[in-house]
Amino acid sequence: MSQETVTADATDDESSTSDLRDAIGGKRILLYAVLALIAVYFLVPLEAGLVTSFKTNEAVINTAPYLPPGPDGFTLQNWAEALDTLSSGLVNSLVMTIPATVLGALFGSLAAYGLTQISWKGQIPIFALFVAGVFIPYQAVLVPLSQFWSMIPLETALSPLWALPLLEPYHADLIELIVTHTAYGIPISTVLFRGYYMGLSEEMIEAARLDGAGVFEIYRRIVLPLSGPMFAVVLIYQFTQIWNELLFALILVGGTGPSAPVTLSLVGLGTSLEGVDFGLRMAGAFLTALPTLLVFIIFGDQFAQGVAGRT
Repeated sequence: MSQETVTADATDDESSTSDLRDAIGGKRILLYAVLALIAVYFLVPLEAGLVTSFKTNEAVINTAPYLPPGPDGFTLQNWAEALDTLSSGLVNSLVMTIPATVLGALFGSLAAYGLTQISWKGQIPIFALFVAGVFIPYQAVLVPLSQFWSMIPLETALSPLWALPLLEPYHADLIELIVTHTAYGIPISTVLFRGYYMGLSEEMIEAARLDGAGVFEIYRRIVLPLSGPMFAVVLIYQFTQIWNELLFALILVGGTGPSAPVTLSLVGLGTSLEGVDFGLRMAGAFLTALPTLLVFIIFGDQFAQGVAGRT
């Protein structure tokens, strides 16, 4: 083969490679443009709400929703008033959400461990009950839930506790919510953990059994330390669901009393006979959403590992 032929072939290969790179580059630019449009589509309403929270009532009326307020229309009073109004509700929601989230995740992990790493008859029917529990809507249990707690007067039964510091009789409502959300969160937590535990190394579990480790020791020393990513997934999911939940709180608490979580306190925020204070409502909405955002930031890396199914 002559030198000229080799040179021509090399030139053709370089030309083909260049054309392929140009095609890939064009597709990548188009993909980034589409993703940028989608991001703008979802972020513009958030930007409008955030900007509105810093506007006075006059600025809300006189400026476009997506434009920032001028020097005369800027105010921090909306945030200060929203924090003052919602502070007790935020505390109640934290007191309710954190225990319910942790307990639901822990019980779901234990149940999933029993359904995957321990051999016993009847596992499939029991797991089917957990799956069925995931699909029970809130509305279907409101009446029996209300009747159940009406037969168990926690405020009277736990009366010795109200003499302790920081405890009040209205905390009985929060205990009802904690128990309710824990029970309602166990099925979905079990289903998520079961899928994760199915991927654990059987050789590792069997080696622990051969070394004489018991059922609970295997869970405590092997399974639980490997469950961090899935705990992050379940904690984020459960925290978000419980924090934003309204129906159970509306039925069990019934109003904006001292035990009301923040979702109930937010309902009437900024509403009066004069109209709706949109700036105040937007500030309250962002304050209410802040804890869920912080939880996702804290557990974000573990959440990604859990979703990917990595131990």
